[in-house]
Amino acid sequence: MRALKFFAAIILILCSFVTPVQAQKKLLINSASRLMLFYDGDTKIAVYHLGLGKVETPTPTGYYKITSKEINPPWIDPDDPEYEVPSGPDNPLGYRWMQISGNYGIHGTNRPESIGGYVSNGCIRMNERDVEELFDAVEVGTPVEITYNRVVVEKSPDGDVVYYIYPDGYGMQDVTVADVTKWLEPFGVLAFESEYNISQKIEASDGEPTFVGKPYNVEINGQLTQPTDANNTRFFAKAVLRDGISYMPVVPIAKILKLKLEWNKTESTLKSRYGKVVCYEKKNQLYCNADDAPILFNMEGGLQTNKDGGKIFRFKSLPAVTQPIVPDKPKEETPKRDKPKTEVDAPFSDKVKEPAPEEKIDKADEPKPEEKIAEPEEKVNTPEETARKSKLTEKIEEASSV
Repeated sequence: MRALKFFAAIILILCSFVTPVQAQKKLLINSASRLMLFYDGDTKIAVYHLGLGKVETPTPTGYYKITSKEINPPWIDPDDPEYEVPSGPDNPLGYRWMQISGNYGIHGTNRPESIGGYVSNGCIRMNERDVEELFDAVEVGTPVEITYNRVVVEKSPDGDVVYYIYPDGYGMQDVTVADVTKWLEPFGVLAFESEYNISQKIEASDGEPTFVGKPYNVEINGQLTQPTDANNTRFFAKAVLRDGISYMPVVPIAKILKLKLEWNKTESTLKSRYGKVVCYEKKNQLYCNADDAPILFNMEGGLQTNKDGGKIFRFKSLPAVTQPIVPDKPKEETPKRDKPKTEVDAPFSDKVKEPAPEEKIDKADEPKPEEKIAEPEEKVNTPEETARKSKLTEKIEEASSV
């Protein structure tokens, strides 16, 4: 009996140290975007617009936590501690207060038009409806992280990678193309956003979303593709869906299959021992269409759904197909014919005989045209000439009669 009680006591002691694992709620505030993200574990629950500290009294960055909560707080003037405004429509704290450090806290406001600007003495203002919702959802001890990041890259709920560039409200963070490139690279979509587009986005700094593409993992024969270094280039390992085309990373796939590829830059084609397909070159990265991957790599598969609901491109190699070797037929010897050296053989054996050139006759030997003797033209007398001749004839006759 004592032994049973002893073991029961041990079990109770062990159980007292085992607590259910719960996702931790946290608040992420970006002073550059003036947004608060409310997370429960890795799940984003809500996004709230904020009013933050003025340029001369900026909201401090760092890691904090909610240290106290208060409903209907009075407002005490920090410059005159004896001046107090009770809760009500004239109270600048609104109707909820959550302290994070000293005089800094998250609270409501009686000036909703100030939300979205740099307007406070360093506190974090929220719309009254939002702050009351948040007040009921978080507890004392909830972590609060405040950063100042002009570049934000995230995945949308449907898996698209999207990035934002915010204005430099505090004038404390320059952003370059290299900075944005560094943020995009881990997502596997960098090849699909040109440096020119990034520079234009930096110039605008409008905080509007820019969708780049939807990345997917790729599995070949049970092995995930990994970034690959070749020819002094880092090749990305993820497939990317963009503009209705699924782009497959050919170099990491070829490495897993130990397959040699021939790249024809002029034709934009890739060739393996299995086939040749059109290829896309994007910022020194090589991709093929997912529909052409089975031809290039001799495999089957496509986009599939995992047990957790996530999507993945999964392929499996097919048995290699070998072509039968047909012995060459002996070539028949054909009689050789003399021909000019400049003649080029036609692609077929049947040649059309060219007509012989016409023989030319020297002009000296050509028969001359027959010479014609001109005959005197028969003269036709006019009436005057006939009359004159008649008178002459009469005179001759008269003379001959004397």
